[in-house]
Amino acid sequence: MLELLKLQMRTAHMLTEAQTVIGMRMLGWMGVTPAAKGENARMVTEKQTAFAKAGMAATLALWSGKTPAQAYGLALAPIGRTTHSNAQRLTRRRARG
Repeated sequence: MLELLKLQMRTAHMLTEAQTVIGMRMLGWMGVTPAAKGENARMVTEKQTAFAKAGMAATLALWSGKTPAQAYGLALAPIGRTTHSNAQRLTRRRARG
């Protein structure tokens, strides 16, 4: 039960950071904040990479006999790392810019 609560909290944290990233990128598109060159391409390629890593992690976890919750946790990791690093990068640039 505690494992599921932790997964829910990690998911909520990732989703909150994802909304931050979406908001910051939209502000850049509108010209409200400076947008880095290549940001549009980056947002596509990073998702492909993160989801490929997530899918591989989940698949390997299930093949090795881990529980679905463990597989989900492993799949969430690369997506969470991507949203976290983007949220930090975009809000740091906003604070300086």
